[in-house]
Amino acid sequence: MSTEPESPPAGAEIVTAGIVIIGDEILSGRTKDKNIGYIAEYLTAMGIDTREVRVVPDVPEMIAEAVNTLRARYTYVFTCGGIGPTHDDITADSIAAAFGVGIDHDPRAVAILRERYTEADLNEARLRMARIPFGAELIENKVSKAPGFRLENVHVMAGVPSIMQAMLDAVAPTLKGGRKLDSVTIDAVIGEGLIATPLGEIAKAHPGTIIGSYPYFDGAKRYGTNIVVRARDPELLAPAAAAIEAMLTRIKAETA
Repeated sequence: MSTEPESPPAGAEIVTAGIVIIGDEILSGRTKDKNIGYIAEYLTAMGIDTREVRVVPDVPEMIAEAVNTLRARYTYVFTCGGIGPTHDDITADSIAAAFGVGIDHDPRAVAILRERYTEADLNEARLRMARIPFGAELIENKVSKAPGFRLENVHVMAGVPSIMQAMLDAVAPTLKGGRKLDSVTIDAVIGEGLIATPLGEIAKAHPGTIIGSYPYFDGAKRYGTNIVVRARDPELLAPAAAAIEAMLTRIKAETA
């Protein structure tokens, strides 16, 4: 269970992000995604809230629809996958279609590829990686050279985790961070069902906080609930945490 504050604390700038993971291989289970958690954790450290993740197949219309929806909804969008040299790497064309712009071999991207490949090796397939929508800025790729690109608030990155991570490092200095969430974790050795109702009441009484409860069982000795309180205003954390501690003490006494 988690609760969202009705409105951000005064003075808090909320910066948001959506993620689009692209590829039939992800949806089939053949490839296990390793990018969502990495991006979300990276952005959280910058004060950017990841609000939505979509996983879409290699279908141009679905890629364009997901990107258009998320770029209108969030401060930033990050896509992963589909910018390689093969026939099913259609992300660049799909992004161009989403923005209604043309696409062609970008001289900047071609020059970058020539730093890695000889003229003989820079074949038609590899040149596909230099096809960039008109008006896009390139995203540096220190691992394999072939660049990603940014068009307005949409950042298009590779699906290979090591390359995506290098691209995210390149992008990070251009992103504005928001006000970061501080957090407190309370380990309640009580089942979630016993605390759900009073925890909801505490959440209502402490606007400006986000309270989540996460049940666990250690497999041998005990079950319980980790309660996490988050807030952008650190002064809101202590009162909410104190109310939760008091609630847990009362329930333990009543069930002893």
